[in-house]
Formats: sequence, C-alpha cells, structure tokens
Amino acid sequence: MAATAAGSFVEDPATVAVALERRRVDVAAAWAGRDAVVLVGAGDPIPLPGRGDLTYPFLADTEYLYLTDSNRPGGVLAFDPADGWRHFVVPVTTEEVLWTGADPAAVQGEDLAGLELWLQARAGRPLALLGAPPAGLTGDPALARELRYDLNDVRRRKDEVELHRMRAAAAATAAGYAAIVPELRAGATEREVRIELERAFQLAGGDAVGYETIVGAGADAAVLHFPPGPRRLADGEVVLIDAGAQVRGYVSDVTRTYPVGGTFTPEHAAWHAIVHAAQRRAIELCTVGTEWLDVHRAAGLVLAAGLVDLGLLRGQPEDLVDSGAVRLFFPHGIGHLVGLGVRDAVGPLRGRESDVPGRPRIDLPLEAGHVVTVEPGLYIVPALLADAERRERYRDAVDWERAEGMVGFGGIRIEDNLHITPEGPENLTAAIPVV
Repeated sequence: MAATAAGSFVEDPATVAVALERRRVDVAAAWAGRDAVVLVGAGDPIPLPGRGDLTYPFLADTEYLYLTDSNRPGGVLAFDPADGWRHFVVPVTTEEVLWTGADPAAVQGEDLAGLELWLQARAGRPLALLGAPPAGLTGDPALARELRYDLNDVRRRKDEVELHRMRAAAAATAAGYAAIVPELRAGATEREVRIELERAFQLAGGDAVGYETIVGAGADAAVLHFPPGPRRLADGEVVLIDAGAQVRGYVSDVTRTYPVGGTFTPEHAAWHAIVHAAQRRAIELCTVGTEWLDVHRAAGLVLAAGLVDLGLLRGQPEDLVDSGAVRLFFPHGIGHLVGLGVRDAVGPLRGRESDVPGRPRIDLPLEAGHVVTVEPGLYIVPALLADAERRERYRDAVDWERAEGMVGFGGIRIEDNLHITPEGPENLTAAIPVV
C-alpha cells in the first residue's frame, strides 16, 4: 500500500480485511479460557444541546473501530468463544440516503435487530460490555476490565495497515507545518495560524485534525492545551504549535516551537536547546524492552541539568527530579501512546494501576510495534510559581526571583511520534523541522 500524490490516500481493501481478521484472531486468543460473552459497541450520535436534530460529529469508540474499521453509529460487534465474532449493524434507511447520501451496500453486517436473539441464546453466561456499552444492557465491570487489559495489549502493537495510515497522517502534518512556518510573523493571530495549518493538513490528504489544534504565542505558550485566540504574534516571542492530521482515524501528534520572525532570542534559544537535548536523549532510549518510566526520568534529568546550568535550579539533577522540583518547569509526562486517536489504547497494564499524582500517562516496557509520542517541554507557569506550598517545598532548589522575572516568557515543547522496532526507533514525524 502506498500514498499517491499530495491530497490523496489509497489502500488495498483486501489488505485491510486481512488485518481486521488477524486482529480478531489475536484478541480471541488473548481472551482464551474465559466463557464470556462480549459486546463491543460503536456508540450513538450525541445531540447538540438546544440545536434541534443536530449532533456532534460521530466518532465510533476506538475499541469498536479497531475491530471493525467502521465509523458508523449503532453497531455492535459480538463475541462468543464457542462460535466467534458476529457484527450487528443498523441498516441504512431511506431517510439516511436522502439526508447523508449513505450507501446501503457499504454497510456490512447483520441487522441489529438480531442481537436480542443472539443474546437470548446465551442467557446466564457472563457478559462484558466494551467500547460504548449498548443501551439497556448490564455487564460485569470487573470482567470488562480484565478483557480490556488483553485487548489493549493487542491494540498497542500496530500492524502495517495502521502504520500506513499513521505515515500518511504524518505526511499531511508535515505539509501543514511547512505551509505555516513562513506565516509566523508579527501581526498574524494565533487563530489565523490554526486556520492555515488545518487547511494545509486537508489539502495534503488529512481527513480532519487529530485533536483540537493548540497554538500559543508569548505567554500563551506556557498553557499546555491553549486554544488559539485573537492574540497577535510579536517579534521576540515564540509560538508553540501542537497539531496533527488524521487519516482513517489514525492520528499524528506533533509539537514544534518556533520563533516569531524566524530568529530566537538568546534566552529562548538556550531553552530550546535544552528541550531538544532532552528529546534526543529520550528518543535514544525508545528501544524494545525499555521501561517508559525510565525514558521519562532520563528526559527529566537532562532538563534539570540544563536549568541548573542556566541558574534557575540549584542542586543535583537526580535530586531535582526525585524531589519533583523539575516539575515546576516540566509539569507533564514525556509522552503517551498514539495511533487510533491521540490517546491510543489508554489504560494501565494489569498490576500497574496507580493513582499517584503526576505519574506519566503510560507505565509499560516498550515493545516492537508500539507508537509513542516523545514530548519534553519547559515552561514558565505563573500559577505554579505562585503556589505557596510549592514555594515552601522547593525554597532552596529554585532561584525564585529569577523565575518570577521570566513570567511572560511562555514555554518550549518539541514532540515527535516514534515507532518502536527491533532495530531502534523510527521517527514517523522526522520530516517536520525542529527549528
């Protein structure tokens, strides 16, 4: 399978069908030994409050989408270990053809009305509801949790169909960043940057954005998920852009921090160099068998050492990481799984559940086939600097006067998507310049 000219995306339906069958075989094998009936629901459209019959754009639950490759609402994929998988779908109505142009021949599966009889024939057996649970049914939450551990384990290892879509999303994302960099000049607004970026994504073959685009200039760059507004870019500032295209549900998740007008101030350049060094170190560790928490810690050590060199932190990097002092300036994890959605196969490994505040989003050893983001960052966040408890805890570790003098500086983040292979990490988004 290969992408063709810019703005197009092609794949072989037969190859997709083979991949879907392999996924179901792998999931069934992971669930072996349990006499459980499983329903994986697509979900239903959500009405827009107060707007008549309008709904939010429909996105099928990713567990259902992974196993069916169908983004149609109302569907239920059923599984019985004794006789395999059955796909129940909502038939296309005449009204749907009228209003949306839906193609009845494109909807593959049995009429949803047959699900009730299918369930009746299995009455009394344990039932697990995954995906978006079908209305009116009650399953065993503990059983569903156990099955989801196994489903996520399969989902985390990307197959070639998934990687093909992710590479296409990365190519569309690269085209968007290439188009927008010349526009990052004084006077442009954050919202204008978003509009041009998203336009370029779709012209280059993206179906949509993978998540809400983040564009923050100046002080706004210190807000981790800043929604772009009317603020105008100014010389001497940086603009942080976190955005990615989506292709067939698969997402590219990229952050770059660029100088307005093309040249960093010396201070921004120094911070950018530290963040980039932390990212390079984290990427080096993205190898099969490496624990993700070790990747996170390694990046934190580089960031802490850099801030010590700049005089903002005091002490040994190991102590600054262990005490949490570096989190004043690096307040998030090093990354997360990405693929079918910007948070892919979310949830802990069996036995690694944790509610520790500030813990990274994932805690697992990397395996071949995983795709992760690597996104270190440094920020001046006034709310963190003003917090009395933090100021007392880290009173000797931080040059507070210098930190307060940097309010308005913003932040720096660099993010790429890494495919883990036995030969080392493949950077799917390496075509997007860091500076």
